[in-house]
Amino acid sequence: MKIGLLPLYLALYDKTSPKTRERLEPFYDELAAMFEERGMTVVRSPFCRLNAEFKETVANFEAAKVDAIVTIHMSYSPSLECIEALAGTELPIVVLDTTPLADFSPEQTSAGIMVCHGIHGVMDMCSLLKRYGKEYAIAAGYYKDGDCVDRVCGYVRAAAAAAALKKANVGLLCGSFDGMGDFAVPRGEMKARFGINVTDIDSESLAKRREEVTAEAIEAELAADKEAFTFSDGVDENEYKEVIADCLAMRAWLKDNGATAFSANFSKLTPACGIGTTPFIEGCKGMARGIGYAGEGDVLTAAFTGAFLAGYPETGFVEPFCPDWEHDTVFMSHMAEVNYRTVNGKPTLYPRGAAGGARRAYGAYACMKGGKGVYINISRDKDDYQLLAAEAEMLDVEKDNFPTSMRGWMKPAKGSLASFLEALSENGATHHSCFIYGATAKEMKFFARLLNMKFVEI
Repeated sequence: MKIGLLPLYLALYDKTSPKTRERLEPFYDELAAMFEERGMTVVRSPFCRLNAEFKETVANFEAAKVDAIVTIHMSYSPSLECIEALAGTELPIVVLDTTPLADFSPEQTSAGIMVCHGIHGVMDMCSLLKRYGKEYAIAAGYYKDGDCVDRVCGYVRAAAAAAALKKANVGLLCGSFDGMGDFAVPRGEMKARFGINVTDIDSESLAKRREEVTAEAIEAELAADKEAFTFSDGVDENEYKEVIADCLAMRAWLKDNGATAFSANFSKLTPACGIGTTPFIEGCKGMARGIGYAGEGDVLTAAFTGAFLAGYPETGFVEPFCPDWEHDTVFMSHMAEVNYRTVNGKPTLYPRGAAGGARRAYGAYACMKGGKGVYINISRDKDDYQLLAAEAEMLDVEKDNFPTSMRGWMKPAKGSLASFLEALSENGATHHSCFIYGATAKEMKFFARLLNMKFVEI
């Protein structure tokens, strides 16, 4: 992630109180360092006071291709100086509303006023951003506590995900599962609405890449898998090498075509499609590399999963499978797909049924690790697309009886499982979703606003 850190200031103070800037410049440097400690690349800026300075700085941020502009009011700054540049850029705006001092009680002295009065500049600027129709997010608080800086980083990740969706390019293998209507939306509409491009993976080009997979590449992948997976007794290495070749062919096609996501329909996959097995494991490895995925030809969820991965590497495709009414959790699963970044321990490799292929497919199964995050669903109602979000926790499970299932047990943060499931279907949720570790509902609301989507928090 890369941010442009924009300090706003008042030109008058350089005339009337020149030493104030000297007091505030170390504060700016400290904030920049805090963002860098959190993995952000920071493009720095001189203090901006006048319209021309804001225009020049924003142009520099655009040239640097930052993911978002993070503003910090070093003092009051009149909004008409910055609004033209900020409202006119396509870069997202995230406002950090903080001051160098935590204590401004009656015991504070008047010397603190000059370095701690930026909050009304924030109000002035945000009022104008709202008037101009420019979306923004804001995180307020004392910076040394760290929480407000963390929240800014979360909004930046959401902004990066929204930008990635506009460049989504989804490969589709063997069309969609017959009869599944909830995620079936017109390709042209997705392209016009979000910029999502869908490309059918033609059998000839995929078969060509399958033929080009070398024995050396297969052996290298097998060696890597032996490090990453536990091999069950049922694994036939020669058979599994054929699966590896299928996965490597899919990986090559995705790379060569600049795909950000893919989906494969197991029910129609045969050797005539270019590979002989559904590339379940490549779906898992792809998500771990940042390539979106969804099952059964669901290009809509695949595209959004890929976009979220651009900001949140621990995002995975999930599906609610079975309710645990007694413990208010839901068993999350799918055929053989999970983001390997999100699992607890080594996946275990097992053969699975032929499931639409001439050869047996394989899955490297694991349980999702414990952690808090957001359950996300993208659906299309009669008017437009909507994003449903529910803060939830994936439980930390030490032992279970489902070794040959992708699995996780999710507990909604608000209300019972029954109310959660009711709300999903009352709002038209599809049966395919994703879970984003470390995200918050507020971040997802910002994501939705940047894309002008309806947002519903469950």
